[in-house]
Amino acid sequence: MFKRKIPLAWLQLSREKARMLVAIAGIAFADVLMFLQLGIREALFDGAVQLHNSLEGEIVLVSSRYKALISLDQFSQRRLYQALGFTGVQSVSPIYLGFIPWKNPDNQETWNIFAIGFSPEERVVNLPGVQENLNSLREPDTVLFDRGSRQEFGTIVEQFTANNQVSTELNNRKINVVGLFRLGTSFGVNGNIITSDVNFIRLLGTNRRQQGLIDFGLIKLEPEADINWVIANLKANLPNDVKVLSKQEFIANEKSFWNTSTPVGFTFTLGAVIGFIVGAVIVYQILYSDVSDHLPEYATLKAIGFKNHYLLMIVFQEALILAAIGFIPGLAISQGLYMITRQATLLPIMMTIDRAIFIFILTTLMCSISASIAMRKLQDADPADIF
Repeated sequence: MFKRKIPLAWLQLSREKARMLVAIAGIAFADVLMFLQLGIREALFDGAVQLHNSLEGEIVLVSSRYKALISLDQFSQRRLYQALGFTGVQSVSPIYLGFIPWKNPDNQETWNIFAIGFSPEERVVNLPGVQENLNSLREPDTVLFDRGSRQEFGTIVEQFTANNQVSTELNNRKINVVGLFRLGTSFGVNGNIITSDVNFIRLLGTNRRQQGLIDFGLIKLEPEADINWVIANLKANLPNDVKVLSKQEFIANEKSFWNTSTPVGFTFTLGAVIGFIVGAVIVYQILYSDVSDHLPEYATLKAIGFKNHYLLMIVFQEALILAAIGFIPGLAISQGLYMITRQATLLPIMMTIDRAIFIFILTTLMCSISASIAMRKLQDADPADIF
């Protein structure tokens, strides 16, 4: 005859509803803290490589002193055109980057905006709104404005949508916004514009940019070319004042810079660790109190023949139940906070399945560790001492 097992772990938890709710709230809080810290950390990395991911090429040429996109050193464009003569290389595109003072047309305040310059004759980036507006950049003093820029730069998107053109000043020079595109902000960049290479030099000024120097070069390969062979050939034959990177290496280097060379990556990782510890302490306190309050019952079960492993399994089951129930509100609250953070900062922060699974595993581990420590109290329970 089938015997139904008594859900002892659930009954123990649900009997003290206030204590159970405190435990669930503590786990949810720890999950929210971990979700936010890891989410913002990932948004930092994703935001930093949005331009990298949009590049229409397989190889990137940078200065040998290259650190990150916001601190590039220029090098001679001759190196890029030397690369054009190598087997497997189809075309090259010089790219100019730099911060330029932008005057907000609404309140006349000046903010530095990140300018990206390249030839409108070439397909350099795959971003919404760029390709259809490249012809407009052939005109002098014209730029495309990033829809994802912060409000410090003015209501450019709204004005352009209404009037199809916006005029303002860039480095004390009058310019016209002739189109919109979408790239987005990062921790180092609050707004972006795209312009032609000729306009970039004109807007930046010859006192800030020597003729013939570029920030990095994009190399497109012929369809049948072996990228690894081409990279090895370029490294072996180009002078050592430049680095040859694949697009993937370019992305990885940028993420590594933000993770290891700035305090931001470490800070958010530490925040997630602290959330894990806080949750573990809360669950331990709840389980320890539960075991202490029910010690006579556990001792009775021992006296009638139940083994230690059965009693320990009850505590472990309680921990897993708390982990599962506490994770649900933590996930829901974090999703809402992600939306608020994305709207407020324009950072590319969003919930992913991989992160949700990872946090659930951490939550289960957190509760399991707490249960393991709380079990020590149960193992010491002796029926003779209790009665």
